[in-house]
Amino acid sequence: MKLNLGRHPFSECWDGVYYKALSDYPRITPHEIRDVLDFMAYEKAHGRSVEITADPPALKETLLRAAQHPEAYRDAPLPPILRECTACPERGGCMTDLVCHTAPVANAIEILKSGFLLSAALARGVPAEELAREPRNAAKDPPDFFHYVMFAWGNCQAGDRLVMERLLRRAPSPEEMGPGFIPGVRFYCRYAHLDRHPCRVHDGILPIKVRDRVSLEENVFAILVPEMHRQAVTPYLNSALAPRAHFLESAGLDVWAWSEKAYCLAHALADEAAGAAEGRDMA
Repeated sequence: MKLNLGRHPFSECWDGVYYKALSDYPRITPHEIRDVLDFMAYEKAHGRSVEITADPPALKETLLRAAQHPEAYRDAPLPPILRECTACPERGGCMTDLVCHTAPVANAIEILKSGFLLSAALARGVPAEELAREPRNAAKDPPDFFHYVMFAWGNCQAGDRLVMERLLRRAPSPEEMGPGFIPGVRFYCRYAHLDRHPCRVHDGILPIKVRDRVSLEENVFAILVPEMHRQAVTPYLNSALAPRAHFLESAGLDVWAWSEKAYCLAHALADEAAGAAEGRDMA
């Protein structure tokens, strides 16, 4: 794998290259260094070396020095908002209190029926090596990626973009992500809670991912369903999950407005639950 540090509009891994954006270019923050060290450690654990290129070159020297003392960055604090992604017009960055997994409605139904978010390899019953060779793997992710349940930050639109990509069988145009696009079902977790999962992994690319499966009842506090999918989804909500399901109207919204609307509700629900728990503790 290659690591490319520089002035990028956002961070992404594509065709064997991890393009790492910086929030205060050309300076790199302790948390961003931790991300890069996590990426290098993950790649090493899977038998892959990392070739680093950086602009300016001094960034590479900074990373190489940091790699000699990774323990100094292990507890680098996670900022409440990450400014390295400049794509989001609403927040100007990624809110780090919540993470979500987004699925097309057909996949969401299977998730609800099973009670688990499953890795692609488990959900489809196909070897990871075969999944990596499929044309739909446009990013050319390696096989090990398909053994994990992937999560994005709570206000991110990447999951819905992937849903549309699967629907269209190609990358959607900006117009196709505008008003009238078809959003997926979002499964929300608190980052701090999921970070205690025994099978969680930090690969330096995603906020977090979990090996094989994630129990809905134990980890997902909110399921946000576009109103257009209400009739399809409702029959599969059991007594434990039905109170966590919330239906939102998406008509007339583009992917950015939908992402903001979904995040605002999820954030409010998380605060409400935290307040109720605090009240019980004080009683």
